Amino acid sequence: MTTVLRNVRPYGEDAVDITMRDGLISAIEPAGTQPAAEGIDGRGLVLLPGFVDLHTHLREPGREDAETIATGTAAAALGGFTAVHAMANTNPVADTAGVVEQVWRRGIEAGHCDVHPVGAVTVGLQGERLAELGAMADSAARVRIFSDDGVCVSDPVLMRRALEYVKAFDGVIAQHAQDPRLTEGAQMNESELSGVLGLRGWPAVAEEAIIARDLLLAQHVGSRVHICHLSTRGSVEIVRWAKERGVEVTAEVTPHHLILTEELARTYDPRYKVNPPLRTADDVEAVREGLEDGTIDVVATDHAPHAREDKDCEWAAGAFGLLGLETAFSVVFETMVATGRLDWRQLADRMSERPARIGRVIDQGRPVAVGEPASLVVVDPHATWTVDPSRSASRSANTPFLSREMRGAVVHTLLRGRPTVIDGSLAP
Repeated sequence: MTTVLRNVRPYGEDAVDITMRDGLISAIEPAGTQPAAEGIDGRGLVLLPGFVDLHTHLREPGREDAETIATGTAAAALGGFTAVHAMANTNPVADTAGVVEQVWRRGIEAGHCDVHPVGAVTVGLQGERLAELGAMADSAARVRIFSDDGVCVSDPVLMRRALEYVKAFDGVIAQHAQDPRLTEGAQMNESELSGVLGLRGWPAVAEEAIIARDLLLAQHVGSRVHICHLSTRGSVEIVRWAKERGVEVTAEVTPHHLILTEELARTYDPRYKVNPPLRTADDVEAVREGLEDGTIDVVATDHAPHAREDKDCEWAAGAFGLLGLETAFSVVFETMVATGRLDWRQLADRMSERPARIGRVIDQGRPVAVGEPASLVVVDPHATWTVDPSRSASRSANTPFLSREMRGAVVHTLLRGRPTVIDGSLAP
């Protein structure tokens, strides 16, 4: 299959025509080289490597009422993603080779983007004994990231054993940093505001204490650890301290923690109820600083779809989590690129290249160059659009950006040279 992408600007630089053949970039020529009638017109828009998400909840198997692999990956493609990592908290839990292979194969069948299953660290996410880490790593899915996300691996002995185990196949443990005792019954960030609203607080130290412990454990055993959805200034400082000392740690921040604050809890609208909770404006500034200077390695969506009844209720009964795949680029563009904190190459690093390296995905997050895989995204930095759940590919509607005007839009997405999104709509 041959596809031509005309008049695009790789990393925001000079416009070129790109020819893709058999899944690879076969030629990069000056703009206007290819006939005007050929291929897809990029109209001088910005071309980047396709985005890679380290943290996506696809809900299948078990909660297909909220999302399926087909609908979730369609949303991913619309958001410019060419690969996602599907978290393990499904039903049944992705804690065996059989379940991760099922998720992997369903991703291939859907065809919107690559799906890399994340294996559970412990059986059933129960935190009592290690899951089949080696079997999942050796399976057809080739799992390299393991996480009990949604639940913290709070037992330090079990966490140490997991870190030691994955060294054998260059795996990484992705920790959901939440001390369960310090956050029992918590509903929002612990602050003066939580007292005013009468909602039980979720202290920053509940995240920071687990991160500090796990970084020391990773240093002790010489293993890789990845911190999921880091959200506080203290967490950024702890990770920065560990990196300065050579600890093999990587960290992610979600788009919503880059732009939203705890003030939204005043609405008592469960659309803003998320784990970890929205934090203070100072924490938002800290995670932006961390993403800018590389302390935080990647942006990961933590896309968490929920059935309507799980969010259309009072705050206390509402489920934690919100949608993120289709709005991620716009949030990062608005907060980090339009403000001058990141340039286009740095955005590609945080949303494509580093996530692929962390997940050991060798054919994603590659440079825009001849001979490289043609998994690409074309974005329009000048476009504006309004978030409308009725136009989303997701089966759920729990976006925190309802009716918000967003800056920057995904126009085209290509997976190994095959268009999955054309002019902002799913390819037929």
